[in-house]
Amino acid sequence: MNPIDDIVRQSGELARIRRDIHAHPEIGFQETRTSDLVAGKLQDWGIEVHRGIGKTGLVGIVRGERTGPRIGLRADMDALPMAEATGAPHASKNPGVFHGCGHDGHTTMLLGAAQYLATTRNFPGEIALIFQPAEEGLNGAGAMIGDGLFRRFPCDEIYALHNWPNTPLGQVTARAGAAMAGSDNFDIHIAGAGAHAAQPDKAIDPVMVAVHLAQALQTVVSRNVSPLRSAILSITQIEAGSAYNVIPETARLGGTLRTFDEEVRDLCVRRIGEIAAGVGAVFGAKVDVDLRRGYRVLRNDAARAEAALSIAAGIVGAENATFAEDASGGSEDFAEMLNVVPGAYLLIGQGDGPSLHNPAYDFNDSLTPIGASVLARLGEERARALANCAA
Repeated sequence: MNPIDDIVRQSGELARIRRDIHAHPEIGFQETRTSDLVAGKLQDWGIEVHRGIGKTGLVGIVRGERTGPRIGLRADMDALPMAEATGAPHASKNPGVFHGCGHDGHTTMLLGAAQYLATTRNFPGEIALIFQPAEEGLNGAGAMIGDGLFRRFPCDEIYALHNWPNTPLGQVTARAGAAMAGSDNFDIHIAGAGAHAAQPDKAIDPVMVAVHLAQALQTVVSRNVSPLRSAILSITQIEAGSAYNVIPETARLGGTLRTFDEEVRDLCVRRIGEIAAGVGAVFGAKVDVDLRRGYRVLRNDAARAEAALSIAAGIVGAENATFAEDASGGSEDFAEMLNVVPGAYLLIGQGDGPSLHNPAYDFNDSLTPIGASVLARLGEERARALANCAA
């Protein structure tokens, strides 16, 4: 590993900042304390700050040694609505809110890169430091774009890092093309007819409809989607009933659909509706499907992903900067930014430990100077490359 010396020297302070953010987590669009902290640090370092973009989002602009392109670097700031079980001294002070995905680390890595870039300014053009709210299911990226992010701060390219547990510390990977799934969430509402549990013949049992429907929906992937293509359909919620001796009136199924192209998505959406209607008709129940479009497929520009890995190799070594063969079934609203501006989303290993969204997860502070160095070099070297192309 070859992180930037100036950033390594700030490792202790960066760890303190990260743990402070970790101890005071805030969920999407409520990151007021975090946003204040970030803005204060950027201003202390002489960086121009613009706030209120996507509610609690903000952008810092670092100007280089001469005019040139603008490179965007993005970090997410929000926490998850879940309890923490790390037992760490810096554990969450906000009950039921927890940095269980490492966004505290992402924010800190970008702050580390920001301090270095503001000190050196050894690049042409500008670097836009994008601190985004509400990645966890609330599309803070879309909110920032809707508030004019790229109209006010047009970027030629954009990059982001996400920590990846149980991968060697500092190992960087990216996938060209579709790298993460598009996501849709759905609720299926079932209306039957309630009755005493001792008189099931007088009911239209929504529990039985829900059970049959949950099983039937698994055939969408196994029997409708080509085995040579990919989709994930998971039922994650079943709700019904309130007493042992009552067949309820209603039931609800909830779940998520993950796909990697629009044709497969359209097929799955159509089949979910058809199967729900068919199962409802068999039982004589009314079934309504509420499917809500989520994040689009995250697509890395192949040339930018290759360039980003080449730059990362200068920090982590060529053997630790490689293309990933497989896409991830997870989803990310950075996809919305990549739909507007070409760039790449990279995963960076943080060593062994609990997985993301696990109550025992904690970001590895040893990763901070490595990730911050990768982000700083991405900004510098991509700005130079684009400026040279334009010359």
